[in-house]
Amino acid sequence: MTIEINSRIAGHPINPLFLERWSPRAYAGAEISEAELFGILEAARWAPSAYNAQPWHFIYARRGTEHWDKLFGILNAFNQSWAKEASALIFVLSKTSLLPPGASEEVPSYTHSFDTGAAWGALALQAAYSGWQAHGMAGLDYDRARTELGVPSDYRVEAAVAIGRIGDKAQLPEGLREREVPSPRKPLTEIVSEGRFERS
Repeated sequence: MTIEINSRIAGHPINPLFLERWSPRAYAGAEISEAELFGILEAARWAPSAYNAQPWHFIYARRGTEHWDKLFGILNAFNQSWAKEASALIFVLSKTSLLPPGASEEVPSYTHSFDTGAAWGALALQAAYSGWQAHGMAGLDYDRARTELGVPSDYRVEAAVAIGRIGDKAQLPEGLREREVPSPRKPLTEIVSEGRFERS
């Protein structure tokens, strides 16, 4: 049984939300309340993590508030060209060490990025469920982010996220308009192996 939504086709039964969620760049410039944003962040809070260390930390600014310009200025020029109409920006950090159960000193965390990725995934799905969409971004000045956001040395800046309601793609720079569609995915046969790694 296949499911098709947004011109995306799932080859096995899944919740439709996974096909409804995508990463648009055309946002409507809508205002998001702190309560709505915190509802999205609440889902991220419940992600799984090794030793339940919960290494994630989120720094946010809502459009039109005092911190917006600072976070927006850390994005690269490409992302600024479209994220200017987002409703909120979130910078995602992960703590690179953890305190194992029964230990008295922290040790390096091998899975801090993996665990924080789970939190980002939960955030993105909750955004879609709530009528918003979230777009993750790697295009930013990581050194500026560390300095200007006061990121401690034991945290890694992972990415930034734009959140907003979908807007008119005609507002995007010309080269992005034709790309403003939900993207497909590789088939399972390319990403799944039984027993050992195999290239398809």
